[in-house]
Amino acid sequence: MSEPVAVDAMGGDHGPGETVAGAVVARRELGIPVVLVGHSGAVRAELTRHGAVGEIGVVHAEDVVPMTERGAGAVFSTTTSLTVGCDLVRRKEASAFVSAGSTGAVVSCAIHGIGRAPGVLRPALAIALPSVTGGATVLIDVGATSDPIPEMIAQFALLGASYAQLVLEVADPSVGLLSIGSEPGKGNRLTRRAGELLAGLPLRFCGNVEGHDVLAGTVDVIVTDGFTGNVVLKNVEGSVRAALTLVARSGAAGAEELRAVARRYAPEAHGGAALLGLIGTVVVAHGSSRAATIARACAVAHDLAEGGVVTRFADRLTPEAAR
Repeated sequence: MSEPVAVDAMGGDHGPGETVAGAVVARRELGIPVVLVGHSGAVRAELTRHGAVGEIGVVHAEDVVPMTERGAGAVFSTTTSLTVGCDLVRRKEASAFVSAGSTGAVVSCAIHGIGRAPGVLRPALAIALPSVTGGATVLIDVGATSDPIPEMIAQFALLGASYAQLVLEVADPSVGLLSIGSEPGKGNRLTRRAGELLAGLPLRFCGNVEGHDVLAGTVDVIVTDGFTGNVVLKNVEGSVRAALTLVARSGAAGAEELRAVARRYAPEAHGGAALLGLIGTVVVAHGSSRAATIARACAVAHDLAEGGVVTRFADRLTPEAAR
């Protein structure tokens, strides 16, 4: 594709230093065309450090959305790196947008500046987590919508199943609903109603799954609300680190074996979560992302855009199936 991946140079806890460094890695080592969006003076200063002035384009954005911004307030200014980056995607001057900024702000700007796919109530963030079976499980939503209605969760399941088919190449993905018990009817009102809706959709719905199923490979897709999904994702990251630390202290495994496991679950392995349900491609990276994670997020965004995944989602998520 001729259009570059637009990178929010100012977003995250470590922008623009780490975000620019990640973009340079994506361009030089991965061969991905990128353009940096942010305050031109600050961005070019970082590019100078890497000897990359003139190698990577810069689109000026006067303002920055603070990491404390929760969402809707971010759309009121048209001069932030988030709004300018989303506008590049809308105008097809960028193939995708990557940001490590505030998740709520990125989601709001993407909805407002790029737009939802027909029939979609709310977009959702999906991430593929490695399972102990050697495959991966798509966890959706991991933070885009904290308080969805049951109908939204039903759509998240459709989006997650499509992601598993189109990106992970799972022919007929199984779907589980995250709850407090595997028995039918377990859960709060939200999950119980969502379960009823899921049972009526054209999915291989396997009923409820529990927290211990997330990395077990029990199903191909686990669907939940954004609040719970974000807690689960960060718990997985923390639990893996804690378990590896304990194993290392016990001497039960060698350093290289432990590093190999750690790499599978590190943020730089998956880069970020794909924001599904839009008419453009957006990848949201962890707020604490360093250069390696940003580079990987660029690769994820590039692959999604190059594969036309967003267009193929629209073909699958018909208004009839979404209801």
